[in-house]
This record gives sequence, structure tokens and C-alpha cells, in this order.
Amino acid sequence: MLDERVQPNESVVPMLPCVAPEETLAFWRALGFAVTYEQSKPYLYLAFRWRGFELHYGRAANNVDPSLENTGGCLVMVDTVAPYHAAFTEAMRRTYGKVLAKGLPRITRYRPGASRFTVMDPSGNSIIFIQRDEPTELEYGGSKQLQGLARVLDNVRILREFKNDDRAAFRALNSGLRRHGDGAPAVEQGVALALLIELSTALEEPEPGTGLGRQADRLDYR
Repeated sequence: MLDERVQPNESVVPMLPCVAPEETLAFWRALGFAVTYEQSKPYLYLAFRWRGFELHYGRAANNVDPSLENTGGCLVMVDTVAPYHAAFTEAMRRTYGKVLAKGLPRITRYRPGASRFTVMDPSGNSIIFIQRDEPTELEYGGSKQLQGLARVLDNVRILREFKNDDRAAFRALNSGLRRHGDGAPAVEQGVALALLIELSTALEEPEPGTGLGRQADRLDYR
């Protein structure tokens, strides 16, 4: 039963663990966030604002390992995700000379039509921007309406965008190419090879096999 004394005017601000205060300040400033509060003693507290939402940080526990990338996180629900990704990647290029695509911090790639992307901060927190009308049902393993490499690519999309698990996507794509690559249309092979190169870079893993770029160049797209 609703309590009529409580009016629906809440604002929720995520409180994220921070292991790298200076790096966190520099990163969000680079993306255009305003620092609304900054304190290091007697305890750490950082607050940032960008347009209509805020991120706050406090000191992380001593056993937090940012490299595991499971420190914490929050969801940012928006009407359309593409403009946010464009704004952040442009800011990265201005400050860093490139889009940060691997290690920490970084931003995941946005593909046309996607409904989410993730910003990983220097402490291993995931800030996930999600389109409000995003589909609510997912078919892990890929859509049953698809076959072969097309289904593998759909599963890789879900692993990357919804589970934020590049390593699982890398394994699934590598295996799927071996099983279905030869019989797949050239366009699907090209997309798969490009994704495998991208994942290898993001994970700082050696490319499986050799010459993925050369393989893609040799495909006949006619």
C-alpha cells in the first residue's frame, strides 16, 4: 500500500568506491564533468556533476583490486545513448588524443542501434548508460532465429553490451569463427574478424592465429 504522505520527488546519487582519487578527478574532468565537492581528509569524498546526473565517490576497502573490474557501478537511464557516447569520446580525443578503449579507464565501443555502453573508471567501477526503451528479453547464446556465425555474433553482442564481459565474448567469437567461419557470408566473416581484432586489443591479448586483418582484406564481399 502506498503511503500518501510520501511524495515521489526522490533523487538517487550513486556512491562509488575509489582507489585512485587523483586519477578519478583527472578522468571525469577530462570528460567534461564539474567537480562539485573535493575532500581528501579526514576522509575521501569526491562529487561530480554532468548535466542532469551526479557521481559521488568515497574511499574503497583495502582489498579492492581495480584490475578485476568488479569494484562497483551504477546505471544511468537516458532517452538516447548515442549522444552521450559521442560527447564522451570527443572529450577523450581532445584530452588524450585518442578514445580510451583498453585498460582503465576506458569506454566501450558504441555501434549504431545499440541500446547501451559502459564507461569504466580508474577504480574499476562500471558506469552503464542504458536507453530507457531497451528490450527487456535477451537470448544468451544468440537469437534462436539465427544460425551459424550470425547467431554467434548476436551472442557476442549480448555478452559485450549486457554482461560487459569482453573475455567471454572473445572466447565465444574465437570458437564461433572456427566452427562456422568458412561457411558464413563474407560480410559476417568480416564483422567477426573486426570484432576479434577489437577484443584482442581491448583485452591486451595476442590475436588468435595470425594476420586477422589480412584475412579480412582477402574476403570477397561481392
